[in-house]
Formats: sequence, C-alpha cells, structure tokens
Amino acid sequence: MKLTGDVTTGLGKGAYFLSQDFYKNALNEKCGFIPFPGTLNIIVPKNNLNEINTIKENCKNMIKPEGKFGAVKYIKATLNEKVKGAILFPAKTTHEENYLEFIAPLNLRKELNLKDGDEVTLEIYV
Repeated sequence: MKLTGDVTTGLGKGAYFLSQDFYKNALNEKCGFIPFPGTLNIIVPKNNLNEINTIKENCKNMIKPEGKFGAVKYIKATLNEKVKGAILFPAKTTHEENYLEFIAPLNLRKELNLKDGDEVTLEIYV
C-alpha cells in the first residue's frame, strides 16, 4: 500500500524513547537496524484513516512492554522509494490518528533535506 503525507514536527518524545537501549535493541532485532533517535512525523490525509486503522489493528509485529516502557507495534515500510525503515504504532501516544511515525537508521531530515510541509511517500508492506 502506498500513502502520501506531509512532514511535520513532532513533540520530541520519539528521540527519548528511541535512545533507550530497550527499544534500540528490540528494533534492531526485529527490523534489522538501530533507529536514529527520533521519528519522522508524517501527517496523512484523514481519508486514509480506515486503511491506517486496519493496518494497526491487524499488525502482529509487536515489541512487548517491559518495566516503564510501553508496547509498540511496527510495520516495515519504505520512504520515498529510497529509505527502508518502519512505521511505529506506540500503545501510548498523544498524536492524532492520522500521524504516522517513521523510523530509519538515518537522520531523515538531514539526509533527505526534509522540512515541515514537504510531501513524502510511504510504501507499507502489509
């Protein structure tokens, strides 16, 4: 499935969580890479919510909670047909439903020269 959306600034919480050994190790084991400590936040059109919710509900890939850390579902995806990574669906989030959090082993804003409002494409492997 392919979706387009716009890059937006997040709350900075992804950087904290992705710098924790628990998540770094689990994502490296499950996705095959150590994520850059931060997510690329992408707002997708609300008319895609049914598809996104179906993906989230049917997603079996999960990092189980441990201690103070919450569960996270993930699904592999590719950004702009170039960067392999994953979309995270944290059990605890303050984002709206149409915000997707993409992770990769790179600083995506820097490597792809992305800024708020830039349109990006996600290919999600369902």
